[in-house]
Amino acid sequence: MIRLIHLWTLLLALSTTAVADETSATPWPWNYRFVAFPVPGLDSPVAGRLSFPATVETAVPAVIIAHGSGGVDARGPLYARRLNEAGIATLEIDMWSARGMNGGLDRPTHVRETFPDARAARDYLASLSDIRGERIGLMGFSWGGVMAMLSAGGTEADPGGFDALVALYPVCWGYNRVPGYELEAIAVDDLLIIAGTQDDYDGRDDCDRLVSSLPEQDRRKVELLVLNEATHAFDQRAPATTFNDPYAHRGKGGDVAIRYNPAATKHALSRVTTFFSENLSGTPGQKQADAH
Repeated sequence: MIRLIHLWTLLLALSTTAVADETSATPWPWNYRFVAFPVPGLDSPVAGRLSFPATVETAVPAVIIAHGSGGVDARGPLYARRLNEAGIATLEIDMWSARGMNGGLDRPTHVRETFPDARAARDYLASLSDIRGERIGLMGFSWGGVMAMLSAGGTEADPGGFDALVALYPVCWGYNRVPGYELEAIAVDDLLIIAGTQDDYDGRDDCDRLVSSLPEQDRRKVELLVLNEATHAFDQRAPATTFNDPYAHRGKGGDVAIRYNPAATKHALSRVTTFFSENLSGTPGQKQADAH
C-alpha cells in the first residue's frame, strides 16, 4: 500500500505541474502519459511523465530530465515543452518518491546512488518502438546536473547509451576535488554545462577553471555557457528565496539564493533545445564521419 501511495503522490504532483504550466502559457502542445518502470535496488518503481511531439510519424530521439534536490517542479515541463516542439520526446523522472524521500536535505547520500534511475529510464525508453533507442540524452538541474556530469566520465561512469548530456548549475567546484566526483576520461562526445555567475555553490569562475583544467581531448567535448547575473536555479519561476546546504560556498556550507532570471532562462532554453537537436539528430556515427 505504501508503494502505491508514493506512486500516486508522484503522479498527482506531475499532473499538477502540467496543469500549472498549461494555464500559464499556450495550450499543452504535445502528447503525454504517466509511466513507471523498475529500478534495480528499489522496492518501488520510479515514475515519470513521458511526453512526445504533437505529431509522431516515425521514431524520435528522447531526453531524460532529472530534477534537483527539491524534487519535481516546473523546470522539467518548461524544458520538455521546448524539446517536444523541436521533435524530441522527454521523460521527466521522480527519483525521490520511489525512495520515500521529501527532497531538500532529505536526499540520498551520494549522487551515484541515483545512477540506476537514469540507466533504467534509458533502458525503458530504448524498449519503446516510437523512441530511437540509439539517440537518448540526459539533462538535469543541480542534483540532476551532477548526474549528467558524472555520466560523462569518471571512474564509475556509465555513458553508454547517452548521446548528449546537459548539466545545469552542477556545482562545479567539487569535481576532481571531492572523492567520488571525478570528471575525467570523458567518453561522451557532447557535454553542455550551463552555470550562473551568482551561483552560491561556486566561486564566480569555478566552472571556467574546471573546464580549463581538463586535458585537451576532454576539453573539446565540453561546451560551457556562463550566464551573467544568474543564480543557482535561475530558471525556476517562483518568488526569490534562499535555502541552506552544507555543500554551498565551495563546501563551507551556508545559504544559497535563488532568483528567477527571465533573460538567462530564455538563453538556456534556446541553447539546450538547439544542443539536443544538433546532437540527437542523424544516425549513429554520422558526426564522427562528418568530422573526417
